[in-house]
Amino acid sequence: MSSSRAVVLVSGGLDSATVLAMARQDGYELHALSFDYGQRHDCELRAAERICRAAGVCSHVVVPLDPRLFEGSALTSPDIAVPRGRSDEAIGSGIPVTYVPARNTIFLAMALGRAESLDAFDLFIGVNAVDYSGYPDCRPEFIDAFERMARLATRAGVSGQAIRIHTPLVSLTKADIIRRGLELGVDYGLTHSCYDPDDDGTSCGECDSCRLRLKGFAEAGAVDPIRYRRPVDHDRTDSH
Repeated sequence: MSSSRAVVLVSGGLDSATVLAMARQDGYELHALSFDYGQRHDCELRAAERICRAAGVCSHVVVPLDPRLFEGSALTSPDIAVPRGRSDEAIGSGIPVTYVPARNTIFLAMALGRAESLDAFDLFIGVNAVDYSGYPDCRPEFIDAFERMARLATRAGVSGQAIRIHTPLVSLTKADIIRRGLELGVDYGLTHSCYDPDDDGTSCGECDSCRLRLKGFAEAGAVDPIRYRRPVDHDRTDSH
């Protein structure tokens, strides 16, 4: 049995907002899934809600998870400093302290359960293996392995129904992602990327995520519409 439904992981960032728009463009009935896992930057959940509302999703489930599952990351532990001002070379080298233990594995497993409950066989996730921060669970080989596991571990899979994990951003640069999103009408002013924002959601402009985002907008020849703590020169490509 085929289905046009898709479960889309929506974090609130620009990558997931773009993936959601791409899935909508492909004609899927959209069912969004977000997670409250004790992240320091929980304003991303408000961004996810805005993004899903703008996209007109059929459902948006926010799953609360015990933050004790994800200790030891700068994104979940307030006593671990978020790196700032790192060079592009440093960002792309090694696994940073912002890595959240097994996050995408857990998120995809829950998305798989949501998909089976909806009789859906397509999952979308905004992982990227080009402009990324060294996270092992963003690599194509991880996604391929999880997809094989999903086909072994589900009723749909053992019944012969192919379960597909779509990663349309995996080989794109951040600039390519932004260009594609703008073509699809994504309002990036609704999104949030910063690892260490102010209480009102203002982005720092200096963490790895902000630097990659700003570099992407500069290379795309576009202006980032979100707020930063200090003025940003959008014409520079080395980010801030």
